[in-house]
Amino acid sequence: MPRRTRTRNRELETETVAARILDSKDTSLLDVVDHALNKGVVLTGEVTLALAQVDLVYVRLALLLAAADRVLPNEDSNYLERRRARRALRRARRA
Repeated sequence: MPRRTRTRNRELETETVAARILDSKDTSLLDVVDHALNKGVVLTGEVTLALAQVDLVYVRLALLLAAADRVLPNEDSNYLERRRARRALRRARRA
């Protein structure tokens, strides 16, 4: 069997995480969003504004969509405690 065919067959046999989530019969939109927030998703895009075929503004955007506890795992879940700790840090830096 040629090498190319074996590689292609392996790719077909290997099931991706996304395929497992989406192929399930009981999968809901909530399951997909929950999985995306737990793992994180990065969306990127580019925008170019032009006038008379002259590019005036070019913007490259990147958006990270993830659960806050995944991005900041060491943060206290209590908002008031987090605020007090940050305020204390600012005061300590000024002194």
